[in-house]
Amino acid sequence: MKVLGIHGSPRKNGNSALLLERCLEGAAAGGAEVQTIKAAGMKISGCLECGGCDETGQCVVDDEMQQVYPLIVNARRIVIAAPIFFYGFPSQLKALIDRAQALWSRRRLTKTVAQRKSHDSGRGYLIAVGATRGENLFEGCDLVARYFYDAADMDYRGGLFFRRVDKKGAIGEVPGALDQAYELGMRLAQDKDGL
Repeated sequence: MKVLGIHGSPRKNGNSALLLERCLEGAAAGGAEVQTIKAAGMKISGCLECGGCDETGQCVVDDEMQQVYPLIVNARRIVIAAPIFFYGFPSQLKALIDRAQALWSRRRLTKTVAQRKSHDSGRGYLIAVGATRGENLFEGCDLVARYFYDAADMDYRGGLFFRRVDKKGAIGEVPGALDQAYELGMRLAQDKDGL
């Protein structure tokens, strides 16, 4: 099984990166083939809303997102890991997510309305960390992840969410956090029905 990790933070070796790395270690231990992409390290422009993908399901913008599409399509599990910026995803990750419009167009072109009620390409997960303890801290990103995975024809299965984590490396001080990430990776790689 192929598991794709999408790292969404512009900070190198930060908390979400540590969690994703640990999750993918668990997935590899569970027998999965793992790969990571770093949204902040790629040249991906935002969606132009030009309608170029409406009839073909193919994005017309020629940038590094063209390398990401096949990775998304071929993965059976995807894990997005990111910090929360102003109750949303970092802009670099959001650009990648917005470009999933082409995947949605493809899904709309290849599946009937009834067929789109199920997700046949796998399962998606989210690992998020935020500095505050706000009650609604993860709600925006949770919804964005849900609809990103819907566009990718994947069933969204939630994930791990950690509040009051800000300082670089602070996730290592949260009891059991890295173990939870490892266990998530193991489960998503081994469980045929997801979590």
